[in-house]
Amino acid sequence: MVELGGIIILGILAQWVAWKLKIPAILPLILIGLLVGPLSTFLSADGSQWLLPIWDGEYGLFPGENLYYFVSLAVGIILFEGGLTLRKNEISKVGGSIGKLISIGAAITFIGAGVAAHYVFGLNWRISFLFSALIVVTGPTVIGPILRHIPLKKEVAAVLRWEGILIDPIGALVAVLVYEFISIEGDSGYTKQALIEFGKIILIGFAFGITAGYALYFSIKKKFVPHYLANVVSLSLVMAIFVLSDLFAHESGLLAVVVMGMFLGNSDLPSLKELLYFKESLSVLLVSILFILLAANISVEDLLLVYNWKTAILLAIVIFVLRPLTVFISTMGSSLKTNEKLFISWVGPRGIVAAGISSLFGSKLVSKGVIGAEYITPLVFAVVLVTVILNATTARVMAKWMGVFLKKSEGILMVGASKVSRLIATYLQKNGRHVVLVDSNKLNIDRAKELGLEAFTSDIYADDLSDNIELNDVGYLLAMTGNDEINKQAISRFGKFFGENGTFRLITSEEMRHRDDLSIKELFSYTHDYARFTEVAQDFPSIQEIPIETHNQFLRVLSIIGNNEDAIPLFLKREDGFLELINSPSDLEIEAGSNLVYLGKPMDFEDVVNATRSTNEGKSKK
Repeated sequence: MVELGGIIILGILAQWVAWKLKIPAILPLILIGLLVGPLSTFLSADGSQWLLPIWDGEYGLFPGENLYYFVSLAVGIILFEGGLTLRKNEISKVGGSIGKLISIGAAITFIGAGVAAHYVFGLNWRISFLFSALIVVTGPTVIGPILRHIPLKKEVAAVLRWEGILIDPIGALVAVLVYEFISIEGDSGYTKQALIEFGKIILIGFAFGITAGYALYFSIKKKFVPHYLANVVSLSLVMAIFVLSDLFAHESGLLAVVVMGMFLGNSDLPSLKELLYFKESLSVLLVSILFILLAANISVEDLLLVYNWKTAILLAIVIFVLRPLTVFISTMGSSLKTNEKLFISWVGPRGIVAAGISSLFGSKLVSKGVIGAEYITPLVFAVVLVTVILNATTARVMAKWMGVFLKKSEGILMVGASKVSRLIATYLQKNGRHVVLVDSNKLNIDRAKELGLEAFTSDIYADDLSDNIELNDVGYLLAMTGNDEINKQAISRFGKFFGENGTFRLITSEEMRHRDDLSIKELFSYTHDYARFTEVAQDFPSIQEIPIETHNQFLRVLSIIGNNEDAIPLFLKREDGFLELINSPSDLEIEAGSNLVYLGKPMDFEDVVNATRSTNEGKSKK
């Protein structure tokens, strides 16, 4: 009981330390596991381990093969969550370089690492290619914490993020297939029967996965399962399908749960978001327990197997040869610059899927007596540790050195995707600004996406937007909803993350009644609230520009627009294209070549400008 309680406490502590130090959680988890496992033999008086995952007759947690049963189920749940994140529309959307990275790039890594392992370590081809299949994946749980705290150029961050998300379940699927083929070949050789068994595993894995996915989808959709039980029912079904598929075809369980996750992830399941949240929370707990156990189960002999110059050579090939080769070949013909490709080449940490599956597969193959299988777990753990430590400690420095570090965040996050927000966001995007809209109303988000805007459904009371990597270049926060409390909540909760250059919200109805006495810097406009914005946008859904040359001219045009019920001033557009809010007109410096930007009814530019010019000339004569 003490050991099990200690693992959970240490695991959650490691997660907290990772969050505090802004590093991937897998690093402290594995280090803690090694410390309480093989390394503790050097610290204890009698040379025993502090934590012994497998029962030795007197001491330990799991008797016999029970540890591997637990690992199998845990990895199955983690892979199911990975499958949930793999969307076919996202693959088609990212296309280009990212599509090549998860296909051509993965193939280069698979072949290159397999050949390197064979010739450097002298491993047989089967084990060499299992090793290479396991290190194909990078993983969002490892790249995410690194990117989240480094403001990168949007294109670079997007490539790394999408590669990690998409290649995780794909790489896991490849690793499962390679392992299953090796298992069958090890039993009966490359025979017709082996191929039949391999085909049986593929067929049953896909059949059970799709069937279970549809069954769960149908049950939730038709409300056969109550909302409060949806998460636990899905968890029990994942475990049931994992076990059942494995009974029909040995080792097909992992394939079945990945396919099941992919099926549900591409469905219109209404509770998919809640299911993802639940699985993410469960995965955090499982990962915390799993990796301390797996690292503790590595023996000193396993560590000594890879404590040599061969490991250093293999790691150098994987990190400094294969990774840059895959990136540069996959991004040929893209808009990425050489320095951006170099940074992407540098950031390629392996993560949870690689470490978890390697421990499971390595242990099973060792128990079967497969030659060279003892190298799988320590070799993959070495790749994981070195790549995570290397990237976590040097990514920020390398980003600055390679010129992909954003010195100033100019992106804009708009809370609220109403018609007004969509009009303003479209204008900002056309003027070269990265704009992201969030709204809890899915219809508003769908309409924003139809306009080519970047938008996603989110509830600011429930969701933690600060974890979203796509917002790492955001420096402005605009709260533009029709609910005053939501606007204030958005500023209060997320201003410190996304408002380094400014946070702005719409004026409330109460503040409108006392606006002459107001002095609030965060107001988007002192003169118009949500209702007035909505009315003008409904009648005249367009944004106009009027050229401005002097400060007096600017104030005069502003006065004309302000007295027009069908127009609302928004921005001052500088000659270089920079946009400034007009919430404090007297504080703005006007330069020749500027434009006043407003929402509403088109006016005759020439008449307005001539009117202001004549007024200025009259004043100068007096």
